[in-house]
Amino acid sequence: MKSKIDRFFRKNLIDLIPYRSAREEYANQGVKMILLDANENPFTSSSNRYPDPMQTKLKNRIANWKNVNENQIYLSNGSDESISQLIMAFCEPGIDNIITLPPTFGMYKVSAHVHGIKVNEVPLDSSFQIDAQLVLEKSNKNSKIIFIPTPNNPTGNSFNLKSIIKIIKNFSGLVVIDEAYIEFSNSPSFIDSIKKNSNLIVCQTFSKGQGMAGARLGMTFANSELIAYMNKIKAPYNLNSLTQSAALLRLEEQNLIKKQAKIILKERKRIEKALRKISFIITVYQSDANFLLIKVDDSNLRYQQLIDNGIVVRNSSKNLNCENTLRITVGLSEENTRLIDVLNNIDRK
Repeated sequence: MKSKIDRFFRKNLIDLIPYRSAREEYANQGVKMILLDANENPFTSSSNRYPDPMQTKLKNRIANWKNVNENQIYLSNGSDESISQLIMAFCEPGIDNIITLPPTFGMYKVSAHVHGIKVNEVPLDSSFQIDAQLVLEKSNKNSKIIFIPTPNNPTGNSFNLKSIIKIIKNFSGLVVIDEAYIEFSNSPSFIDSIKKNSNLIVCQTFSKGQGMAGARLGMTFANSELIAYMNKIKAPYNLNSLTQSAALLRLEEQNLIKKQAKIILKERKRIEKALRKISFIITVYQSDANFLLIKVDDSNLRYQQLIDNGIVVRNSSKNLNCENTLRITVGLSEENTRLIDVLNNIDRK
């Protein structure tokens, strides 16, 4: 019998038989086995064996942390891989489209184009908020996924909860809530809502607040049937053992992560206050993330002046309705002080 969410799946992938290692299929839990199945180098080192293909231990810890079941978790080599896998799994090339809300995270469009999927853009309003009714009007029967990053990148603001809920309840495809900056936001996560909404997918990452950008680890939470479908098409060893070990250690340090987030938010407030006093900065936009978007008189000039002073920020002017803007990440206290001093010195010239 077909599930009510079968309609989301690509028809030619529903009956796909995934590649599975012998270890995944036959190894007995809790029993030490002689591993002669994968043509590995048998001499022990930190990484001579292939990693657990289903990341069992890590998923168990994350399940307890996020209050979900293990079968509701998909782990990826960064959120970028998860975005690509979602589009690959649910969108038919040349037929389906995804919906994005520019200005938004650029990888949604890039991944869609890589897989031959059209992108239907529904711009945010002048306050960088979602027009939920417009989104629903612009979607069609082939709109398979909508990507909603909140807090948003590059603007930094969180979206109105009522608008997101309206889309979840009325959009005919999958709704992907990208919570990459959730550690810095006062808005609640949508993870608890996956239990009641079979079309809802929530993405989080270890790259931002968790401080593990170099390890590349993304987390996707969804209905267990959706997760099972994604597992069918993933690479057998998509998450290396070093990343899994690092994540398990980081999960023991959540009190530290909370302290760091508080420091970053305090520093963000300090930077924001200083930026508002600089004459060539026109607007400092409200942020719920670990960065600030500012509008300046000439973004190319100000970007180059910062580069000349050894400071790299993001010139975000190419994004829709973000002309003459710069995106500034909150750094360490001494780095932020240097940023403020340089901007003040530029302002005096």
